[in-house]
Amino acid sequence: MTAALDGAALALVLSKALCLWRLFRGPSLPDRVVALDQISMHVVALVALYTIRTGQLVFLDAAVVAALLSFLTTVAFARYLEQGIER
Repeated sequence: MTAALDGAALALVLSKALCLWRLFRGPSLPDRVVALDQISMHVVALVALYTIRTGQLVFLDAAVVAALLSFLTTVAFARYLEQGIER
């Protein structure tokens, strides 16, 4: 079980690195917003993996809060971009 969790964590870290590259590289603002959303989902997944590994359920609360904040910021960015296009 530990090897599977370590492999999943490694895959998430590598994927997160690619998202960071997309965040800094662009080319457009919507691409960066999607990359930022993906990075936050990677953080939630890593917290969930850590929760499974340690068996301490209190970290799931942090994962839920992070997921909700990520959703709200993505919606806020989308509304901002939508208003910018209409002007």
